[in-house]
Amino acid sequence: MKFSHALQCSLPLLLSVSAAFADIRLPAIISDHMVLEKSARVPVWGSSDPGEEVTVSLNGQSVKTVANADGRWTVSLNLSEFAPGPFEMTVEGKNKLKISDVLVGEVWVASGQSNMEWIVKNTSHADEDIAASANPLIRQFLVKRNATPEALVDTEGHWVAASPETTGSFSAVGFSFAKKLQSELKVPIGIINSSWGGTPSEAWTSTEGIDSVPDLKASRERLWADLRDFPEKKKSFVDGMTTWLRENAREDRPVSNVTAFADPEIPAEGGVNVSLPGVVEAPGLSPTGAVWVRKEIQIPAKAGESLPLLLPIDGFDSIYWNGKLLQQTTIADFPSLGGVRRGGPLILRPSDILEGKNVLAIRFFQPVAPAKFTGEPKLGSVSLAGIWTAKTEFELPPLSADKAAQAPQLQRAVPSPQNVASYLFNGMIRPIIPYAISGVIWYQGESNAGRADQYRTAFPLLISDWRRIWNQGDFPFYFCQLANFQAKAAVPGDSDWAELRDAQSMTLKVPNTGQATLIDLGESADIHPRNKRDVGERLARIALAKDYGRAIPYSGPVFESQKIDGNRVILHFRNTDGGLVAWALPATYDVKTISHETAPLVRNSPGSELEGFAICGKDRQWVWADAKIDGDTVIVSSDKVPSPVAVRYAWSDNPTCNLFNGAGLPASPFRTDDFPPVTLGKKY
Repeated sequence: MKFSHALQCSLPLLLSVSAAFADIRLPAIISDHMVLEKSARVPVWGSSDPGEEVTVSLNGQSVKTVANADGRWTVSLNLSEFAPGPFEMTVEGKNKLKISDVLVGEVWVASGQSNMEWIVKNTSHADEDIAASANPLIRQFLVKRNATPEALVDTEGHWVAASPETTGSFSAVGFSFAKKLQSELKVPIGIINSSWGGTPSEAWTSTEGIDSVPDLKASRERLWADLRDFPEKKKSFVDGMTTWLRENAREDRPVSNVTAFADPEIPAEGGVNVSLPGVVEAPGLSPTGAVWVRKEIQIPAKAGESLPLLLPIDGFDSIYWNGKLLQQTTIADFPSLGGVRRGGPLILRPSDILEGKNVLAIRFFQPVAPAKFTGEPKLGSVSLAGIWTAKTEFELPPLSADKAAQAPQLQRAVPSPQNVASYLFNGMIRPIIPYAISGVIWYQGESNAGRADQYRTAFPLLISDWRRIWNQGDFPFYFCQLANFQAKAAVPGDSDWAELRDAQSMTLKVPNTGQATLIDLGESADIHPRNKRDVGERLARIALAKDYGRAIPYSGPVFESQKIDGNRVILHFRNTDGGLVAWALPATYDVKTISHETAPLVRNSPGSELEGFAICGKDRQWVWADAKIDGDTVIVSSDKVPSPVAVRYAWSDNPTCNLFNGAGLPASPFRTDDFPPVTLGKKY
């Protein structure tokens, strides 16, 4: 979404509530098929003429109010003794509105980034779950994506009951959570799905919350200014570069024969090798003009799903896949929101992808200097870094230093609006407040992993911020710890993903929070693990135990303390329901379940009962450790570390680890040291 479009999207909502209110109006979330919280205080709100008397009635209960000078009104219903329904609600003033098929039960907000947004039909249990999903007591309200600097009073969306025709588009985690609660509680469950992939926690935090932390406030002000000034700066660059090219006779030329460079069948001979990422330069390759780079990509099996093609390029380019033009970045397109090149990856559909050889060809127009790859190119999770073949299409005359200096400079990268502080809170959370809720389930953190140390502040801030603005007390806030992902590490060491998980665990100090550990559910080559059923059920376990009085285990073992005894470290745990267990390790691990890819599991400590433990001495050199269960403790040691000082468990992007409790729940990753994190000093 471009900045201008984001503003355009917000204007109708803003205008709709600033116009004269001849009729009573309700927000989108108060609508047919809604689920209301079974609570003593359930707000219903809307707009009308200033001073207009409004009556809200539900199942014999009627509450009156008068709209204020701005035409706003709010009433509160007491539904604490209500049956599930269904009911009809009426809202009456000068006109009368009827809201049909209203249920009373439990309402949870499901929010975060792509793993919460991920829909049922794209999960490993999709066919089974969708076929058995008919349940009018489970309903979802999907909040429309909207990123804006303005705090909106309404959104777009409607309530939908679960059925084989609709459930495929529900949040998979939200649906699994709701299904578990509904089966246990036998009451209606409403899920308000407000999520957006690839977004940081700061985007979901209000301006007031962000501005309470000086570092975050400074970043917000900078980013807001960048977005505000972007259209004018872009126009200045485009106009200036167009003029400079014309005056210096360095304009691009039409490609006379695309197939000579992009066709999959042409031989690779005649080009030069160039190593990418980096600057597109090599002996014999023109530094200015037009050059092509090309790479053959072998795909062993026909793709059953779309694949993202990530090309972080600084330059004017045309992207061809198997001879077909996918996208072109001209001067008019550049710079763009979301980064120097583009806001996200290109998406290759299954029909675009051939079994066997595929060819990616990129044409660069280089009027001033060579283009460059600013980061690692990838197809899905497969790196395209390495040697590419390059050829010159045409060469421009050498450019003097003075002329080159006169070329307009590209502006610094500007993020997409959904990645900017407070924009998603304003567009996707504020409009659903003060809807009465039981609590929040949250799956997010991938976009903050590079700044994991700062997440120690940012994540608790978000929770307290939402609770403050919702004004419904310290409602439950249950979150997913990041699943295992990326390649397995052969040696123990540092990891920003491990640090993010640690920051999430630290957030458990915030009252009325809970964490679902997912360290056993991930996939090394897919940031979106397809098993969302277990994710939702683990979150539901927390809610059932902490909010609904069920006497069930809801957490795996959690590190509590350590004692150093000579060359051994003795670790104590809580939440050892049924005792500590060394889970049997499989022969393989999941690489990508959608394509049935696995890889052999290599033991780091083959003689040890437990995997995933590392130990170090005063030199802070980590080595894999031997670890064994002794009652409710784990004893860790290594012949290489005679005087240990610290232990880490499951401390990597994708650890091999097998400590569980008797309830079958995995131990949360942890460390006993307080060494400086690798993400220290990295700021939003």
